[in-house]
Amino acid sequence: MNHNRNAVLRSTGSYAPERILTNQYFNDLLGEDVSTWLETNVNIYERHWCADDESTADLCVHAAQKALQKAAVTADMLDLLIIATDTPEYISPSTASVVQHRLGATRAGTFDINTACAGFVTAMDIATKYIRSDERYTNVLVVGAYAMSKYLDMKDKKTVTLFADGAGAALLSAEMSDAPNPRGYITSELHTQGQYHDWMGVYAGGTHQPITDATLAHNDHLLRFAKKLPKELNPELWTQMILDMTCRAGLTPQDVQHYFFTQININSIRETVERLNVPFDRTHNIMHKFGYTGSACIPMALDDASGNGKLQSGDVACFVGSGGGLSFAGSLFRL
Repeated sequence: MNHNRNAVLRSTGSYAPERILTNQYFNDLLGEDVSTWLETNVNIYERHWCADDESTADLCVHAAQKALQKAAVTADMLDLLIIATDTPEYISPSTASVVQHRLGATRAGTFDINTACAGFVTAMDIATKYIRSDERYTNVLVVGAYAMSKYLDMKDKKTVTLFADGAGAALLSAEMSDAPNPRGYITSELHTQGQYHDWMGVYAGGTHQPITDATLAHNDHLLRFAKKLPKELNPELWTQMILDMTCRAGLTPQDVQHYFFTQININSIRETVERLNVPFDRTHNIMHKFGYTGSACIPMALDDASGNGKLQSGDVACFVGSGGGLSFAGSLFRL
């Protein structure tokens, strides 16, 4: 391993479908006021859903093309393409193979990963390890994508009002530096609490419960919250992961200029930064206009922050994702 070789965040891109659903749509659909709770508790006002003929690979391609264009990198310059999603184009083959073909990334190896909504941060960690350990990998494109609208029960207010569709991409590239605080990857951490694996998910369609007429009749192929997750889980684990990562890096939470969290609950984000004694304005949140986009939400927020001029060279950014499994992933990068 060349210790002067690091993975840097070179560019970002994001995409959300054109169809927008406001909270009023769900008030009408469900015959009750759900808007007040959504706005107060999770800060969701509207979200984007795929068209009937639009799917995960379509979202990935749009986001990927934007990231490549910003970096002036052509698809045939990619060495690896990783798609993070738990709403894949197919059970098999991988969504990444579809996207590779559509992009024309003919040199790129491909694979999908599924750590649910922690997927993008996990994939970014994998990409970093490839770049730092193997000089054959110079440009790695990571895409987090979500088309959960395809798996929603339109009568279940606990899920149908929250989940939305979108994709976010990040291009990671190799950079050589002997500076004391080089750009790029600093540290990371993965954590899983597998005892919660059957509390939330899409449980039919795999080998455990193949799709049958009975499955369809009972909506077992759709997303469901089987049990209510403890609300303190995210703030407690996010806080501990950030303290661990910053400590290993010789930093404090106050040394981090930007925090990007899983975008499902604004109150969990507020509680976490309060525990860390960090100003709330160091977070960047997009759930008010995009709803909850799972593994896409962090790269979409990152791209939004970049587009709004919030990111400065040399800033430290922290990414913390969590999702079904329960899977958690965190990383620190110097921009």
